[in-house]
Amino acid sequence: MIDRETVLNVARLAKLGLSEEDIETFGSQLSAILEHIQILQEADVSGVSPTAHASRRTNVMRMDIPQPSYPPEVLLANAPDQEDNCLKVNAVLEGE
Repeated sequence: MIDRETVLNVARLAKLGLSEEDIETFGSQLSAILEHIQILQEADVSGVSPTAHASRRTNVMRMDIPQPSYPPEVLLANAPDQEDNCLKVNAVLEGE
């Protein structure tokens, strides 16, 4: 089983505050995850080609045909504030 210090280190890296109960729970859960990974590492995958996705399906795309859009009045019907057929929002001057 993963020791207490390892659980606390992972929690610190993830910026999580854990209770004593959480430390014990996550320790056993992380240990179980690592045991499953160990089992997966033992599987012979030498004949398996690398894949980006488990499914062999490809994207189904439609033709990109221009179509008329909704009129601005319909799109802005529920907007809280608008001006000249545009959505009006407060200015964002600084990030915090």
